[in-house]
Amino acid sequence: MHKTLLTLVALALTFTAQPAFAWGFYAHKKTAEIAEANLSASSRAQIRQLFKAEKLIGTPDCPLGNMREASVWADCVRRDRLRWGYTAAWHYQSHDICRPWDPANACRNGNCVSAQVERNAALLADKSLPAHVRLEALAWLVHFTGDMHMPLHSGSRADRGGNDVRAAYGIVGGRMNLHWLWDGPLAERAISEEADIARRYSDNERAAAEQGSIADWQKEAFDLSRSYVYPAAQEREACSEPLDRNQRAIIDNEEITDLAPLAREQVRKAGLRIAILIDRALAG
Repeated sequence: MHKTLLTLVALALTFTAQPAFAWGFYAHKKTAEIAEANLSASSRAQIRQLFKAEKLIGTPDCPLGNMREASVWADCVRRDRLRWGYTAAWHYQSHDICRPWDPANACRNGNCVSAQVERNAALLADKSLPAHVRLEALAWLVHFTGDMHMPLHSGSRADRGGNDVRAAYGIVGGRMNLHWLWDGPLAERAISEEADIARRYSDNERAAAEQGSIADWQKEAFDLSRSYVYPAAQEREACSEPLDRNQRAIIDNEEITDLAPLAREQVRKAGLRIAILIDRALAG
């Protein structure tokens, strides 16, 4: 019993200490592993050359020497607000889940996640640009494609994508919010339940992930937030009365079991689509 209590305390401290970065470092790095396993041989070779320009990026505290580092570089540099603070709005594109889907309304002057995915795919594809410019574009592309698949980076209820909703994960309360619950413990459980998630997928599986546009991929995440994330958090229909600041979203063990496969599929799709976008950019 004593050992169990110590374990629960350690878990709670872990959840309260983590920064509110998108999908946590663990999930982002897993999308990079999936992507790397599914890139073409040509793309892998070209990326290796781009990583040689790492020093020219000028972020020694935020390494950028491989795909795993590329997947979290955008969150790392955000800590330097003087230099990179302007990029904060690039990580999300929050739509009110109770209004008709209108992505343009949440994207002013290209300052949103889907616009930055498109922009950086184009920069990566431009072989007339210096290697370090294209390397930076690669890092943004890898990270933001992951961000775009996290449901609470697309759906919101005027609560900053769940950041203003207190939450409890199973029996672990801690100082957690709904956004971080999906970023951290739920994503980590979802990934860990499938030992070989970072593998080479079949041609049919990759073709299925390729269907649709970048806007379509984001709407998938929006639909998940409306159909599953908020109903589970509120214990009622998505667009019914929202939780107030004195209420806590309780995601119990049964709900965790139901939601984890949805989170896992988003991680899988994100990794495959990162590979798809890189292959498209580097083809020819």
